[in-house]
Amino acid sequence: MSLNFPLIQQIDALLPQTQCGLCGHRDGCLPYAKAISEGEAANKCIPGGQPVADQLATLLSRPKLQAEESIWPTQSDGRPQRMKAIIREEECIGCTKCISACPVDAIVGSGKLMHTIFTDLCTGCELCIPPCPVDCIDLIEDTSPIPQPKEQVVLQEDLRTRYYSHIIREEKRNTARRGPIVRAEIDTALFAEFSNHVQNVPKVEVYTENQPLKTETSAKTTIQLARLRTQIKKLEKQLSVREDEKKRAQLQVLEAELTELQGANA
Repeated sequence: MSLNFPLIQQIDALLPQTQCGLCGHRDGCLPYAKAISEGEAANKCIPGGQPVADQLATLLSRPKLQAEESIWPTQSDGRPQRMKAIIREEECIGCTKCISACPVDAIVGSGKLMHTIFTDLCTGCELCIPPCPVDCIDLIEDTSPIPQPKEQVVLQEDLRTRYYSHIIREEKRNTARRGPIVRAEIDTALFAEFSNHVQNVPKVEVYTENQPLKTETSAKTTIQLARLRTQIKKLEKQLSVREDEKKRAQLQVLEAELTELQGANA
Protein backbone atom coordinates (compact mmCIF):
# COMPACT_ATOMS: atom_id res chain seq x y z
CA MET A 1 0.00 0.00 0.00
CA SER A 2 1.41 3.38 -1.01
CA LEU A 3 1.75 5.98 1.71
CA ASN A 4 -0.19 9.24 1.70
CA PHE A 5 2.80 11.50 2.30
CA PRO A 6 0.93 14.83 1.99
CA LEU A 7 -1.43 13.73 4.78
CA ILE A 8 1.40 12.25 6.87
CA GLN A 9 3.25 15.56 6.56
CA GLN A 10 0.19 17.52 7.74
CA ILE A 11 -0.22 15.22 10.73
CA ASP A 12 3.49 15.29 11.55
CA ALA A 13 3.44 19.10 11.46
CA LEU A 14 0.95 19.14 14.35
CA LEU A 15 2.89 16.71 16.55
CA PRO A 16 5.32 18.31 19.06
CA GLN A 17 8.41 16.44 17.77
CA THR A 18 9.59 15.44 21.24
CA GLN A 19 10.31 11.96 19.77
CA CYS A 20 9.47 10.50 23.17
CA GLY A 21 7.66 7.34 22.06
CA LEU A 22 4.93 7.75 24.69
CA CYS A 23 2.35 7.24 21.94
CA GLY A 24 3.62 3.68 21.57
CA HIS A 25 5.82 4.39 18.55
CA ARG A 26 9.31 4.20 20.01
CA ASP A 27 10.99 5.76 17.00
CA GLY A 28 9.27 9.10 17.14
CA CYS A 29 6.55 11.36 15.80
CA LEU A 30 6.72 10.41 12.10
CA PRO A 31 5.84 6.72 12.63
CA TYR A 32 2.87 7.81 14.75
CA ALA A 33 1.83 10.27 12.02
CA LYS A 34 1.95 7.41 9.51
CA ALA A 35 -0.13 5.19 11.83
CA ILE A 36 -2.71 7.96 12.30
CA SER A 37 -3.00 8.36 8.53
CA GLU A 38 -3.78 4.65 8.38
CA GLY A 39 -6.53 4.86 10.99
CA GLU A 40 -4.87 4.74 14.42
CA ALA A 41 -6.42 6.89 17.14
CA ALA A 42 -5.11 10.46 17.13
CA ASN A 43 -5.29 11.11 20.87
CA LYS A 44 -2.13 9.27 22.00
CA CYS A 45 0.35 12.17 21.92
CA ILE A 46 0.88 12.79 25.62
CA PRO A 47 3.18 15.87 25.32
CA GLY A 48 0.73 17.46 22.87
CA GLY A 49 -2.19 16.95 25.24
CA GLN A 50 -5.74 17.92 24.40
CA PRO A 51 -4.79 20.78 22.03
CA VAL A 52 -2.93 18.46 19.65
CA ALA A 53 -5.60 15.74 19.92
CA ASP A 54 -8.25 18.33 18.96
CA GLN A 55 -6.16 19.75 16.09
CA LEU A 56 -5.64 16.27 14.67
CA ALA A 57 -9.34 15.47 14.95
CA THR A 58 -10.18 18.66 13.05
CA LEU A 59 -7.58 17.94 10.36
CA LEU A 60 -8.86 14.39 9.87
CA SER A 61 -12.58 15.21 10.26
CA ARG A 62 -12.81 12.70 13.09
CA PRO A 63 -14.66 12.93 16.43
CA LYS A 64 -12.66 14.65 19.14
CA LEU A 65 -11.30 12.20 21.72
CA GLN A 66 -9.99 12.72 25.23
CA ALA A 67 -6.20 12.93 25.09
CA GLU A 68 -4.27 10.26 26.92
CA GLU A 69 -3.42 11.55 30.37
CA SER A 70 0.03 12.74 31.42
CA ILE A 71 1.51 12.26 34.87
CA TRP A 72 2.37 15.98 34.88
CA PRO A 73 -0.10 18.80 35.65
CA THR A 74 -1.67 20.78 32.81
CA GLN A 75 -0.22 24.13 31.73
CA SER A 76 -2.25 27.20 30.84
CA ASP A 77 -2.06 26.25 27.12
CA GLY A 78 -3.75 22.90 27.81
CA ARG A 79 -0.61 20.84 27.34
CA PRO A 80 1.15 18.91 30.12
CA GLN A 81 3.86 20.67 32.11
CA ARG A 82 7.08 20.74 30.07
CA MET A 83 10.03 19.01 31.70
CA LYS A 84 13.80 19.11 31.26
CA ALA A 85 16.42 16.50 32.13
CA ILE A 86 19.50 17.39 34.17
CA ILE A 87 22.52 15.27 35.07
CA ARG A 88 23.87 15.24 38.61
CA GLU A 89 27.31 15.70 37.18
CA GLU A 90 29.27 14.73 40.28
CA GLU A 91 27.70 11.25 40.03
CA CYS A 92 28.15 10.76 36.27
CA ILE A 93 30.60 7.96 35.32
CA GLY A 94 30.83 8.88 31.64
CA CYS A 95 29.29 5.70 30.25
CA THR A 96 27.91 7.60 27.17
CA LYS A 97 24.67 5.56 27.16
CA CYS A 98 22.52 8.66 27.61
CA ILE A 99 24.17 10.36 24.63
CA SER A 100 23.07 7.74 22.13
CA ALA A 101 19.62 7.58 23.74
CA CYS A 102 18.92 11.30 23.28
CA PRO A 103 16.91 11.77 20.06
CA VAL A 104 17.80 15.44 19.64
CA ASP A 105 21.48 15.42 20.61
CA ALA A 106 21.05 17.57 23.70
CA ILE A 107 23.70 15.66 25.69
CA VAL A 108 27.46 16.05 25.26
CA GLY A 109 30.39 14.31 26.88
CA SER A 110 33.08 11.70 26.29
CA GLY A 111 33.77 8.23 27.59
CA LYS A 112 34.69 8.14 31.29
CA LEU A 113 34.23 11.91 31.50
CA MET A 114 31.37 13.94 32.93
CA HIS A 115 28.36 14.53 30.65
CA THR A 116 26.08 17.53 30.58
CA ILE A 117 22.68 18.35 29.07
CA PHE A 118 21.93 21.51 27.11
CA THR A 119 18.61 22.18 28.82
CA ASP A 120 17.54 24.64 26.11
CA LEU A 121 17.68 21.73 23.64
CA CYS A 122 16.16 19.05 25.90
CA THR A 123 12.59 17.98 25.07
CA GLY A 124 11.99 16.15 28.36
CA CYS A 125 11.39 12.90 26.48
CA GLU A 126 12.85 10.87 29.40
CA LEU A 127 14.64 8.45 27.05
CA CYS A 128 18.02 9.14 28.66
CA ILE A 129 16.84 7.99 32.09
CA PRO A 130 16.43 4.18 31.67
CA PRO A 131 19.92 3.54 30.18
CA CYS A 132 21.76 5.42 32.95
CA PRO A 133 23.44 2.74 35.10
CA VAL A 134 23.94 5.03 38.10
CA ASP A 135 20.56 6.80 38.00
CA CYS A 136 22.08 10.29 37.99
CA ILE A 137 19.50 11.98 35.70
CA ASP A 138 16.56 13.94 37.09
CA LEU A 139 13.58 15.69 35.52
CA ILE A 140 12.77 19.25 36.52
CA GLU A 141 10.03 21.64 35.46
CA ASP A 142 10.77 23.88 32.49
CA THR A 143 10.13 27.35 33.89
CA SER A 144 10.68 29.25 30.63
CA PRO A 145 7.66 31.05 29.11
CA ILE A 146 5.17 28.83 27.30
CA PRO A 147 5.76 29.16 23.53
CA GLN A 148 3.23 31.12 21.52
CA PRO A 149 1.75 29.28 18.49
CA LYS A 150 4.30 30.68 16.03
CA GLU A 151 7.15 29.94 18.45
CA GLN A 152 5.82 26.39 18.85
CA VAL A 153 6.00 25.85 15.09
CA VAL A 154 9.61 27.08 14.96
CA LEU A 155 10.49 24.88 17.94
CA GLN A 156 8.94 21.81 16.31
CA GLU A 157 10.79 22.42 13.05
CA ASP A 158 14.08 22.66 14.94
CA LEU A 159 13.39 19.48 16.91
CA ARG A 160 12.44 17.61 13.73
CA THR A 161 15.66 18.68 12.00
CA ARG A 162 17.78 17.64 14.99
CA TYR A 163 16.10 14.24 15.16
CA TYR A 164 16.69 13.59 11.47
CA SER A 165 20.34 14.57 11.90
CA HIS A 166 20.52 12.13 14.84
CA ILE A 167 19.06 9.34 12.68
CA ILE A 168 21.54 10.05 9.88
CA ARG A 169 24.51 9.88 12.24
CA GLU A 170 23.27 6.73 13.98
CA GLU A 171 22.69 5.02 10.62
CA LYS A 172 26.26 5.78 9.59
CA ARG A 173 27.63 4.71 12.97
CA ASN A 174 25.75 1.40 12.95
CA THR A 175 26.97 0.58 9.47
CA ALA A 176 30.56 1.51 10.29
CA ARG A 177 30.71 -0.76 13.33
CA ARG A 178 32.42 -4.10 12.94
CA GLY A 179 30.57 -7.30 13.72
CA PRO A 180 26.79 -7.64 14.09
CA ILE A 181 24.86 -4.40 13.75
CA VAL A 182 22.50 -3.72 16.63
CA ARG A 183 20.13 -1.11 15.24
CA ALA A 184 18.11 1.28 17.32
CA GLU A 185 14.34 0.89 17.14
CA ILE A 186 14.14 3.36 14.27
CA ASP A 187 12.44 2.61 10.95
CA THR A 188 15.15 4.37 8.96
CA ALA A 189 13.55 3.32 5.67
CA LEU A 190 10.37 5.26 6.54
CA PHE A 191 12.33 8.41 7.37
CA ALA A 192 14.37 8.01 4.17
CA GLU A 193 11.25 7.66 2.03
CA PHE A 194 9.56 10.57 3.80
CA SER A 195 12.59 12.83 3.35
CA ASN A 196 12.55 12.06 -0.39
CA HIS A 197 8.94 13.24 -0.67
CA VAL A 198 9.12 16.27 1.64
CA GLN A 199 11.21 19.41 1.50
CA ASN A 200 12.83 21.20 4.45
CA VAL A 201 13.98 18.07 6.27
CA PRO A 202 17.49 16.58 6.14
CA LYS A 203 17.77 13.78 3.61
CA VAL A 204 17.95 10.41 5.35
CA GLU A 205 19.69 7.56 3.56
CA VAL A 206 19.69 3.88 4.41
CA TYR A 207 23.29 2.69 4.28
CA THR A 208 24.49 -0.79 3.43
CA GLU A 209 27.61 -2.42 4.86
CA ASN A 210 29.45 -2.05 1.53
CA GLN A 211 28.51 1.57 0.99
CA PRO A 212 31.30 4.12 1.59
CA LEU A 213 30.62 6.49 4.46
CA LYS A 214 31.59 10.07 5.08
CA THR A 215 33.66 10.91 8.13
CA GLU A 216 31.74 10.92 11.40
CA THR A 217 30.88 14.25 12.95
CA SER A 218 33.42 14.86 15.70
CA ALA A 219 32.44 15.43 19.29
CA LYS A 220 33.80 18.98 18.98
CA THR A 221 31.56 19.65 15.98
CA THR A 222 28.54 18.20 17.79
CA ILE A 223 29.14 20.63 20.65
CA GLN A 224 29.54 23.53 18.21
CA LEU A 225 26.24 22.63 16.54
CA ALA A 226 24.45 22.38 19.88
CA ARG A 227 25.78 25.75 21.03
CA LEU A 228 24.81 27.44 17.77
CA ARG A 229 21.29 26.04 17.98
CA THR A 230 20.98 27.25 21.57
CA GLN A 231 22.12 30.76 20.63
CA ILE A 232 19.76 30.84 17.65
CA LYS A 233 16.84 29.66 19.74
CA LYS A 234 17.47 32.37 22.36
CA LEU A 235 17.69 35.11 19.74
CA GLU A 236 14.51 33.90 18.05
CA LYS A 237 12.68 34.09 21.38
CA GLN A 238 13.98 37.61 22.02
CA LEU A 239 13.04 38.78 18.52
CA SER A 240 9.56 37.31 18.83
CA VAL A 241 9.01 39.71 21.74
CA ARG A 242 10.73 42.79 20.30
CA GLU A 243 12.45 43.42 16.99
CA ASP A 244 16.08 44.56 17.16
CA GLU A 245 18.27 45.21 14.11
CA LYS A 246 21.52 44.16 15.79
CA LYS A 247 20.04 40.93 17.13
CA ARG A 248 18.44 40.21 13.74
CA ALA A 249 21.82 40.64 12.06
CA GLN A 250 23.45 38.42 14.71
CA LEU A 251 20.78 35.78 14.11
CA GLN A 252 21.45 35.79 10.38
CA VAL A 253 25.19 35.32 11.00
CA LEU A 254 24.58 32.41 13.37
CA GLU A 255 22.10 30.77 10.97
CA ALA A 256 24.61 31.02 8.14
CA GLU A 257 27.31 29.52 10.37
CA LEU A 258 24.98 26.68 11.37
CA THR A 259 24.09 25.94 7.74
CA GLU A 260 27.75 25.92 6.73
CA LEU A 261 28.73 23.62 9.61
CA GLN A 262 25.86 21.23 8.89
CA GLY A 263 26.74 21.16 5.20
CA ALA A 264 30.38 20.36 5.93
CA ASN A 265 29.33 17.37 8.03
CA ALA A 266 26.36 16.15 5.97
